[in-house]
Amino acid sequence: MFSREESKKIREEFWTSFGKEFPRKWILYNTQIKDLQLKFTFTNQAARVSLDLTSNDEILRAYYFEKLLSLKNILLTEYLPDAEFLEINTLPEGKVISTIFVELKKVNIHNKKDWPPVMEFLEDRMNLLEKFFLEYSDFIAD
Repeated sequence: MFSREESKKIREEFWTSFGKEFPRKWILYNTQIKDLQLKFTFTNQAARVSLDLTSNDEILRAYYFEKLLSLKNILLTEYLPDAEFLEINTLPEGKVISTIFVELKKVNIHNKKDWPPVMEFLEDRMNLLEKFFLEYSDFIAD
């Protein structure tokens, strides 16, 4: 078990290492679509790349999710065949979002042996998710 401070230091070390290994500017929050974010996550259970719809407005979130669902076949066949779609995903803090994600399970941010394959997974999958997003962002935003 790690103390909160030790865990924080390890997480910071991972993300600093990731940034040095793959030094590029990711889209992430700069999607130009309010409440739509591309996101990296790495915990003590899994690594994830996601497209998150975070609006508190249920109708707006559902509208964008329906647009993304209409692109599901394209996303799965041309970009991320293992992507999962969750219209309702309640975060630990209680916020409800919609998300499309790919996940690498049974990895732990505290285990440095997991870092190289996780870094490759995150970089590869985010590249594909960004390509998909850039190709269809006009449709999604419209």
